[in-house]
Amino acid sequence: MHHFDVETLPAGRWRNGGGATREIVSGPAGGEEFAWRASIADIDRDGPFSAFPGIDRTLTLLSGDGVRLTGAGAFDRLLARAGEPFAFSGDLTLAAELPGGACRVLNIMVRRGRSTARVERITGPVAPPAGHAGVLYVLGGRWQEGSAEGRVLTPGQGVWWDADDHASGGAVTPLSPDAAALWADVTPAG
Repeated sequence: MHHFDVETLPAGRWRNGGGATREIVSGPAGGEEFAWRASIADIDRDGPFSAFPGIDRTLTLLSGDGVRLTGAGAFDRLLARAGEPFAFSGDLTLAAELPGGACRVLNIMVRRGRSTARVERITGPVAPPAGHAGVLYVLGGRWQEGSAEGRVLTPGQGVWWDADDHASGGAVTPLSPDAAALWADVTPAG
């Protein structure tokens, strides 16, 4: 497993100036186009939300008072509860509104036809299935990576693994009663 801490990831500003992205991982490494990508986005102000044709996305509010996504027709979704994933097509042209100011989200993107993703809030131990990729992002409490000698993870930290990471280093286990995390399991398509 590969460790990350959001505060040490480099932030790249969006072209429209409305936020910044901190990439956790883009796989496969060295590929011209990603099969999957995980990042943290800090959304600073209202504005257009980039479309990603051919990509399926899952956004999860991490902090702030929420983000409302609106689009053509009756598309209107408010992400107001931290830790609650929302999946949608990256083909959509959307606008983001911040009813309570700036917020931070976890963004999982998979290329349709190459990968699928399932993101869920967890409170118990998990182990990456062989041949899968993914991310575990700590929302609260303390977690331990791998064995008893493994790294202890706290909020804003996590681990990622690629499908080639050979059983991915074992389970990630909660160490405190308030432990909660986001688990993104990325499966190669057929």
